[in-house]
Amino acid sequence: MFHNSVTTLSILVVLIVTVTLISKYANLPKNIVILFLAQPFVAASIPIMVFIGGIVATGMASNPSLVTLPLGMTVAGLASATIPAAFLTHKIGRRNATIVGMLSAFIGAIIAGISILENNFIFFCVSGFMLGITTAFVQQLRFAAIESVDSEKDVNKALSLLMFAGLFSAFLGPEVAMFGTTLFKDTIEFAGVFFILATMVILAMLIMLKFENPQITTLEKTIPARPLTIIIKQPLFIISVLAAALSYGLMSYIMTSTPLSMHQMHGHSLADTKWVIQSHIAAMFLPSLMTTWLADKIGIRYILLIGSIMFALVLVIATQGHSVLHYWWALIVLGVAWNFLFFSGTSLLHLCYHDHEKHKVQAFNDFSVFSFQGMSSLMAGWVLFNYGWSSLILSAVPFVMVMFVISAFYIYKNKYLKTNKTAIE
Repeated sequence: MFHNSVTTLSILVVLIVTVTLISKYANLPKNIVILFLAQPFVAASIPIMVFIGGIVATGMASNPSLVTLPLGMTVAGLASATIPAAFLTHKIGRRNATIVGMLSAFIGAIIAGISILENNFIFFCVSGFMLGITTAFVQQLRFAAIESVDSEKDVNKALSLLMFAGLFSAFLGPEVAMFGTTLFKDTIEFAGVFFILATMVILAMLIMLKFENPQITTLEKTIPARPLTIIIKQPLFIISVLAAALSYGLMSYIMTSTPLSMHQMHGHSLADTKWVIQSHIAAMFLPSLMTTWLADKIGIRYILLIGSIMFALVLVIATQGHSVLHYWWALIVLGVAWNFLFFSGTSLLHLCYHDHEKHKVQAFNDFSVFSFQGMSSLMAGWVLFNYGWSSLILSAVPFVMVMFVISAFYIYKNKYLKTNKTAIE
């Protein structure tokens, strides 16, 4: 307990120091600092669910193939709330909508804690769904970061910094999960984790009160908004959505299965499982420190290609064995691959719409991305328990092939692609 509390405190200290340095040297608006500080406290819910969701459900579910259902419900909540989140943002602004969305995580965390104390699987699934609703609002914060900068040249920098904030979620979530198990040890394990999460969500809501809604420029207001059917037919839009959806879906498919394969099926310790998941989520966000530099040096098109190659490498590593190092290397490469493709997809999406078209386009994009992620997470447990780890990995091959197709198309045909804002590089 002492070790986990010290580690958790250390993460918080590093977060505050990092925010201070960003505020002083990054030359970005205050909004970016606010988002960077608030996001990890509420986004930690996903690493927590990934780490212990399936393990908690194992003691509740009547059928082993249902143990990934709570995490699948989290992603289902995320997918179902993407459109409402975007349109609520349009109605009441980024700040208020995000705070309302975070309230769902607070309620969901309380329900999760109670459901564990009462051994109620259905309520635990409901709590997962509510945490997913909040995640839809949290995912919108990457657009809030883009909209908060004054210059187009700062877009990738703001996006990279906000993605980097996920690194703190990667370490904070599992550490809170380990620390929280000690709160109700005499009654039932893991319940205290979610009561701590509820406190963290309240803190994130208080920080978001300092956020200022970005304003639409006068020039943008004078340009007629195009129908969504026109916008989504742009080749660049299709590439951006596919890059984000495939990367998120496959990442979730493999990540969701990993704790179950490691701990439940192959007997690795909870500490080793935590290390692999923490390393994976760190690998998802740590590359954000260099993606802006890479985008300037080699262009988004080659970041797409490198990400696709890395996804293929994941499949090779993961099929070679079941040792801790096999899982660790596969999940490390998986995290970096996701970062490259998701960063590319988000960066390209920004070029497909005018500012006053953003809410409907962002809603459609996130619904597409997280619906695919939801289906992938729901399928993960069923495929794993019925066909095994190797078959689960091999089933991802067709989707990786599609990644190579869209990467190749963007590299060789991008000179023909035009957007409403700029010509593609």
